[in-house]
Amino acid sequence: MNNYPVNMDQKPDVHGFFDSDTNTISYCVKDPSSKACALYDSVLDFDFASGRTSKKSADALIAYVKEQGLTVEWIMETHVHADHLSAAPYLQEELGGKLGIGARVIEVQDIFGKVFNEGTEFQRDGSQFDKLFEDGDTYSIGGLEAFVMATPGHTPACTAHVIGDAMVVGDTLFMPDGGSARADFPGGDARQLYQSIQKVLSLPPDMRMFICHDYGPGGREIAWETSVGEQRNSNIHVKDGIDEDAYVKMRTERDTQLAMPKLIIPSVQVNMRAGEMPEPDTDGKRYLKVPVDGL
Repeated sequence: MNNYPVNMDQKPDVHGFFDSDTNTISYCVKDPSSKACALYDSVLDFDFASGRTSKKSADALIAYVKEQGLTVEWIMETHVHADHLSAAPYLQEELGGKLGIGARVIEVQDIFGKVFNEGTEFQRDGSQFDKLFEDGDTYSIGGLEAFVMATPGHTPACTAHVIGDAMVVGDTLFMPDGGSARADFPGGDARQLYQSIQKVLSLPPDMRMFICHDYGPGGREIAWETSVGEQRNSNIHVKDGIDEDAYVKMRTERDTQLAMPKLIIPSVQVNMRAGEMPEPDTDGKRYLKVPVDGL
């Protein structure tokens, strides 16, 4: 099942940054033999009540990169996030690097372009990003070899990034006591999500896994590093022995009980544009739409 170019001998340095407002973990993954790094799933702070943005979370990433004297080669999105806005354009302006996402982002752009009634000026071809990654595509971070694993199900464009013995898994899996991602957003599919998770869990059990969100179930401390083996042994949704039909039944029933993320409306509009706000209106101001009964 696993035909990916896994290289467990390479051991990148992984540094996580937790954003308490959205429970998001962003990452800096560094080549230990050089100053090259890549950044994953950055956060632009956004107050929905006022419409104001701030850059506190992104500035923490920038400060770390500059303090360590690192060179950013890639700014990656594991998917079009629905729970936080991306700071990718700001990071790229400050630090350089190329912006990448899964190639199926064009499907997300098409789906949500209709949800938000975007005009023809909104390009649905992924051209807002520097690189669209297909399943199995490779890239480098200095001397590190990395590859992209397509993991659709939560969204069509979800990906996991495997760099040596470490994986940035996005929203597909949470910590073992947190389970797995929801699959009820437009374009999501619980059965497809199970199959994607099985691909992830076919990797070596010692593979370090870094997750995108943690909510501290049961009041435990926030955590974001686990392993493939730990997931297979104890993930409450998909540990070994839970079959596809049982998972789909659980996931479908559970998703009907979940509220929409509080920032889904601004997040998707911004993130499907690679972190850019919509074009200014006739008054020069930028606006985000709220589709009534649209989600």
